[in-house]
Amino acid sequence: MFDTTTPAAPVVPTRGRLRPLGLGEVHITGGFWGDRQAVNGTATLTHIESRLESEGWLPNFDLAAAGTLPAGRRGREFADSEIYKYLEALAWEIGRTDAAAGDDLEQRFRRVVDRVAAAQEPDGYLNTMFGRDGQDERWSALQWGHELYCLGHLFQAAVARVRTRPDADDGLIDIARRAADLVCREFGADARDAICGHSEVEVGLAELGRALGEQRYIDQAALFVERHGRGSLGEIEWGRSYFQDDVSVRDAEALRGHSVRANYLSSAAADVAAELSDDSLLDALRAQWDRTIERRTYVTGGQGSHHQDEAFGDDWELPPDRAYSETCAGIGSIMFSWRLLLATGEAQYADLIERTLFNVVATSPGDDGRSFFYANTLHQRTPGIPADPDATSPRASSSLRAPWFEVSCCPPNVARTFASLAAYVATADDDGVQLQQYAPSSVRTVLPDGRIVAFDVSTNYPADGDVRVTIAEDAEFTLTLRVPSWADGVVVRVRSGDEESSEPASVGSVSVTRAFRTGDVVELSLPITARATTPHPMVDAVRGSIAIERGPEVLVVESIDLGADVGDVVVVGDPIERDGRVVLPVRRRSTDEVSEVALVPYHDWAQRGPSTMRVWIPTT
Repeated sequence: MFDTTTPAAPVVPTRGRLRPLGLGEVHITGGFWGDRQAVNGTATLTHIESRLESEGWLPNFDLAAAGTLPAGRRGREFADSEIYKYLEALAWEIGRTDAAAGDDLEQRFRRVVDRVAAAQEPDGYLNTMFGRDGQDERWSALQWGHELYCLGHLFQAAVARVRTRPDADDGLIDIARRAADLVCREFGADARDAICGHSEVEVGLAELGRALGEQRYIDQAALFVERHGRGSLGEIEWGRSYFQDDVSVRDAEALRGHSVRANYLSSAAADVAAELSDDSLLDALRAQWDRTIERRTYVTGGQGSHHQDEAFGDDWELPPDRAYSETCAGIGSIMFSWRLLLATGEAQYADLIERTLFNVVATSPGDDGRSFFYANTLHQRTPGIPADPDATSPRASSSLRAPWFEVSCCPPNVARTFASLAAYVATADDDGVQLQQYAPSSVRTVLPDGRIVAFDVSTNYPADGDVRVTIAEDAEFTLTLRVPSWADGVVVRVRSGDEESSEPASVGSVSVTRAFRTGDVVELSLPITARATTPHPMVDAVRGSIAIERGPEVLVVESIDLGADVGDVVVVGDPIERDGRVVLPVRRRSTDEVSEVALVPYHDWAQRGPSTMRVWIPTT
């Protein structure tokens, strides 16, 4: 269905160490992520569309087309962006399922595009909050208005469409092109010297430029990136770092300020570095990533320890009970890490992606796909209150998953991530294919010299660590398997007919180069066992505590399993695996009684009702 020289993927750099394999080349066929993709496609997307309609955010475009705005407009200044993220999710889902022209998904997509198209102004401007009689003028509130931010998400939706249905005649690509042309006219080198208060247009322009072959869109993205750090947005209560407008991207030492804004800007800067072969910018970003992951990222992969400004804290400021760890920040972190992985080929970036996928992104949606965490605390001190399924919740105050939020960026962000997830599973270079994430999947691609690589992956990961790759077509190539940083003593085995060989694999990756025959099997066994993790001694908030991890999953203690508040226990022994569960010996502070409590994966917490919960458990 897809041209493998232009992968159906959210990110396709022109230059880099690795090439992503897109939705036409990788299919997730089941398992942990396959189940989540199925729920996303059948429940979450329908739920999102229903709420966009009932909240009035999609009807805002009808009001714009009818010329009746601002009367009747509903939602925050950035509500338009949720429609674009929904369109992006639909586009990837259409590509993932190979939906035909008459299918429900395709028809839903086209109906929304028609409503968006009707609201676009003749010169390409598109926003329901600004620019009409009775509204503020265009571009008059760049600090908080989110006009460019919304367009960035429009551009990403168009990228998804052009990569999955390049010949579609629905009009979305033309809508995005006209809007991008307007942005270049209004904010080009010889025009308005300004940036948006929420980065996103940069990453949208960069990828749209790649997808459409428009270098000026990439150049405009580079202009926006370089304009950060001049203080043009003005001072606010939380400082210019909130907008990443305090120092230049090149001079920053770590990600700081609003966590989503920071990750989106860094992702765009990585795009610019790749397209312009700017090694000094790439080196700066890699150094910022290193410090941010070491000192400003939770054990779950979550980022952002400030509620008031949804921001990173200082180095080592990682209180578990005040973790904001917004779901969108986790998705932004994946976006940034993925770009660094493609640029460098280094496994550490795929490791963080895995950690964040399992312990932030997978945690947000409920089992039904119709409720979500906006923020992801690591310590719930009081049992939550079930959300009204018909209500709209304040974003971070929901103590259990909620169906919708006044600021509802997270549900459609989760939806577009799950729909496009196959594009993050594997990469390729001139010599072969690299498996970056483990899921039951089929991989079919063509290397630059015409060699066809085809294999199938079977695994129960992360329930166990056995990964089995079965070659589906004769070919000589290099198969590389990622070895996570927590995996020691790993062995890779190769079976071809009656012959079998094995060799040890070190943390990072292991490669097998040979003339593979159909039916050959490569097996990697990762040690999925419970382990205790101690915090860095500089993190005051959890000193004297441990977290329990098993493979890529962080485990937690919940009051439902303990029969008491989680604040009442102290760890007194090592985790034990018994009957398919991990149990932890603990002592009750209140009674001095020693017992065992079963742990659950962090992504499953609060699925059984209100509870208290903690990741970091005291040892003394």
